[in-house]
Amino acid sequence: MGQPRQPSPSPSPSTTTLYRAGRTPWWRKRRGPGGARPRPRWSWRRRILVALLVLVVLVVAGGVGLYVWAGRQVRHVDALGDYAGRPAAGKGTNWLLVGSDSRAQLTPAQRKELHVGKDVGRRTDTIMVLHSGDNGPYLVSLPRDSYLPIPGHGKGKINEAYADGGPKLLTRTVEEATGLRVDHYGEVNFLGLVQVVDALGGVELCVDKPIKDEKSGADFAAGCREMNGTQALAYVRARYSDPAGDLGRVKRQRQLISAVSAEMLGPGVLLNPFRLVPVLDASLSALTVENGAGVGDLVGLGWSMKDVSGAGGTATTVPVSTPGVTIAGAGDVLLWDETRASRLFRALRDDDPIPTSGTN
Repeated sequence: MGQPRQPSPSPSPSTTTLYRAGRTPWWRKRRGPGGARPRPRWSWRRRILVALLVLVVLVVAGGVGLYVWAGRQVRHVDALGDYAGRPAAGKGTNWLLVGSDSRAQLTPAQRKELHVGKDVGRRTDTIMVLHSGDNGPYLVSLPRDSYLPIPGHGKGKINEAYADGGPKLLTRTVEEATGLRVDHYGEVNFLGLVQVVDALGGVELCVDKPIKDEKSGADFAAGCREMNGTQALAYVRARYSDPAGDLGRVKRQRQLISAVSAEMLGPGVLLNPFRLVPVLDASLSALTVENGAGVGDLVGLGWSMKDVSGAGGTATTVPVSTPGVTIAGAGDVLLWDETRASRLFRALRDDDPIPTSGTN
């Protein structure tokens, strides 16, 4: 008997069979005519994903570049220093914000337009403490006519500390008067403020009552209006025609700072590089900060100021007991209400909600 017959293996399908079945051989799948590989066809989803990824990379790279550029533009000054009896650090962060009325960089034409005379030394029209922490932020104005002890110079108006010893003496004067430790110092000059407002395209300010002040150049009817840099400066500098004097001026100063912060950090500037870069350039050219402060600190400052301009913060003035007191050798001064002022600054030091009674 012969061996059982083994079934013969099934023949492999021929090329003809594969083509008839609608299948393409593996050696033909990825090659086009002449053996060249065809370009892969991307789906619309993949195209969108890649486009978004490229956009994110460009935005991040641009942001990093802008951050580095801004860091190189920041100007510094020696404003903080240790001394015997300096207040200990409290809770939260305190900025001392100063508006300098230095005219050194102004041309004669600019001095005429801004209604200011020649530079006669270092002076400051605006002094504020900005506190931010778990509560607040709080912006507290210290009127320039506040009559306080100035270390090494006896008692005088607080702005004399800046004239006598610059930022460092002013910082120490504020620390000793308030019991607050100043963590950061920021200063803006006359011309810088004008340029920042103009870079923003102006800001809207609302005038409660008609105001006309020949010395500052302010001449505005009641109502809301868009002001350019020169007009905004005239508005905040007016005080001789204001019955509230220096107290009325600090309110307008806070009003302008809030308007500038809200406009600067609004989507119309932050999302538009053609507006953001000029505004940053003007702001950094106008601002001087203490040694060690960087772009990150300035970003935090900006957001705190924006919160003050909205519903998230509070702006007020140190309580005053007797405005308009005349003291020989000092002129008209403002005397703080020591009890209420101490209560206010103690709340800031402990990062507690501030008392509102007696402040405005």
